[in-house]
Amino acid sequence: RAAEWQLDQPAWSGRLRITAKGSTAFIKLEDKNSGELFAQAPVEQFPGIAVESVTDSSRYFVLRIEDGNGRRAFIGVGFVDRGDAFDFNVALQDHFKWVKQQSELARQAQDLEQGPKLDLGFKEGQTIKLNIANMKKKEGAGNTRPCPAGLGGLSLLPPPPGGKSGSGERPASLPPPARLPGTPITDSLLSWPQPAAAPAADAWGDFAKASG
Repeated sequence: RAAEWQLDQPAWSGRLRITAKGSTAFIKLEDKNSGELFAQAPVEQFPGIAVESVTDSSRYFVLRIEDGNGRRAFIGVGFVDRGDAFDFNVALQDHFKWVKQQSELARQAQDLEQGPKLDLGFKEGQTIKLNIANMKKKEGAGNTRPCPAGLGGLSLLPPPPGGKSGSGERPASLPPPARLPGTPITDSLLSWPQPAAAPAADAWGDFAKASG
C-alpha cells in the first residue's frame, strides 16, 4: 500500500526512462539534471514480479531493481501526475505486445520452412497456352474517318442545287429559241443534229487484200 510510504519525504527524486534491448525492457531511474543512472529494473515480462502496481493507487508501483552483480532490491516509486503513470503502463504494454508479435512471426516462418514446399516450376515438356485473340492493337483510331458506302464502292454525289429529291417535280424546261423575223419555227430547229452513221465494216477485212 502506497499510504504506508513516506510520500511527503521521498528518499530520491528524478526522471524515469524506459528503454529496450531485444525482448527485455529496462526501467531506468536517472538524475533529472545530469542523467546519471541511479538504478534500473530489467523487465522480461509484464505484468510480472519486476514491476507491480500497488493496491490503493494508480500512480505508485513497486520495482525490483538490480545492480548487475546479482543483488536485487524492491523499491516503491510514484508519479506526481496521473497521466505520466498511464504513459508508463502503456509503454510497457506496447513493448511486450511487439515482443509477442515478433515471436508469432518467427514461429510461422519456422512452420513454413518445415512444411512441404510447393514446386511451381514447369515440368519437362509442359507448355502453357495464352489466348490473346481479344488483344487487338488500335492504330490511328482517332485520325481516320469511315468513307460513305456507295454503289459498287463509289460514293454518291449530292443532288444539284435547285432540284428537290423525292418531290416528283420536273425541272423547268429550257426557254424556246429566239425567233427571227420572217422565219417559221420548225421541228428541225428544235432537234439536235444526229451523228452520221459509221460506214459498215468490210466483212472480209484484211483477207480481201491477200494475193491469190
